[in-house]
Amino acid sequence: MNWKTEWKPFFWIIAVFLAAFYLPVGTQRFDNAIMEAFYLTKWYAQEHVLLCLVPAFFIAGAIAVFVSQASVMKYLGPAANKALAYGVASVSGTILAVCSCTVLPLFSGIYRMGAGLGPATAFLYSGPAINVLAIILTARVLGLEIGVARAVGAVLFSVVIGLVMHLIYRREEREKANSMVNMPEAGVSRALWKNALYFFTMVAILVFANWGKPVEETGVWHAIFTYKWVITAAASGALALMLASWFDLKWWKVALAGIPAAVLALLFHREPVIAFSAGVIGLSIITSTDKGETGPWFSATWDFAKQILPLLLFGVLIAGALLGRPGHEGLIPNEWVELAVGGNSLWSNLFASVAGAFMYFATLTEVPIVQGLIGSGMGKGPALALLLAGPALSLPNMLVIRSVLGTQKTVVFVGLVVVMATVCGMIFGALF
Repeated sequence: MNWKTEWKPFFWIIAVFLAAFYLPVGTQRFDNAIMEAFYLTKWYAQEHVLLCLVPAFFIAGAIAVFVSQASVMKYLGPAANKALAYGVASVSGTILAVCSCTVLPLFSGIYRMGAGLGPATAFLYSGPAINVLAIILTARVLGLEIGVARAVGAVLFSVVIGLVMHLIYRREEREKANSMVNMPEAGVSRALWKNALYFFTMVAILVFANWGKPVEETGVWHAIFTYKWVITAAASGALALMLASWFDLKWWKVALAGIPAAVLALLFHREPVIAFSAGVIGLSIITSTDKGETGPWFSATWDFAKQILPLLLFGVLIAGALLGRPGHEGLIPNEWVELAVGGNSLWSNLFASVAGAFMYFATLTEVPIVQGLIGSGMGKGPALALLLAGPALSLPNMLVIRSVLGTQKTVVFVGLVVVMATVCGMIFGALF
């Protein structure tokens, strides 16, 4: 046997055997961590895949098909006006209100269409970080000063991170800009306002279908929550009209796809997800079988789903095993986290940033988690550091970013978020 060629298979066989031989099955912490991995994956599949990721996949597919590469390069490319590009990217989260995983298809879509690395990574950070509802909840629950610090810090972070990424890879960005300088503008098949309404409608479906219940049962936010599914249904109906009127889909096909969703919405009004699922299935069928321009839309959507969804679910599974769900433990005890984030030292802020970067936070869940940690002795500096790093990153998020940007750029991006969150936390902790 030639050991020069066979040592790797031999090593992996031995490694897998030893791991299986010493597998700590039967110990409470290990068994609980395995269950937490499946609990978190189940919760993620129920709460985020259908309502968050599926609309995001369709939006990303639409960007890839209906937004010309020349247009993306003009407004978000490496040679675009910096004030406009970073201005749009840095405040996008106030509109989208998405988590660190839902933003990934949208980021992948604009980056692959030619957006510069700087604006694209600014958007990648700001999408989940500058959630206006989360910032308001932070101010209400954790205090005005930390709410304002989170809002200001997140906007500045997105711009600074984008600019630093652009500077580090400026030679690559310059080559990208030069290769597309003479790119012709694609022909326009419909008016700009029609495309704008089409994208606005899909974003409305994404936002209102995931509108969370506010703390107080009064006011505008609660009123929107009360009628969230009515608004979502209205936006879905508007999308159906647009597809039939502007995208040359047959009226009878759109009707056949929409009628089951409408009937199920009336029969199961307490379970609106059922009607939403029927609508998604109907939309998938009529677009995937269409030979016009909606056929490529579904194909692009499916490509994003194939690339992103397996990595996300694998990442959620690992994150659940290591850290568990909010309020539950995985392999890493909660006491370790609570002991490590007390005070305002460099270590406590760095630990909060790193821990937040690898944990998965659904939209708005970071606030009660931080509230509980503060009650256990967490300092205000580490609390802000976790709020700045946590919602924007997660282990599943990193796996997908790596598939789009590559290992080196992903490490640089994650490192920038962690370092800036750490520094910001130390400054805030010293002041307050």
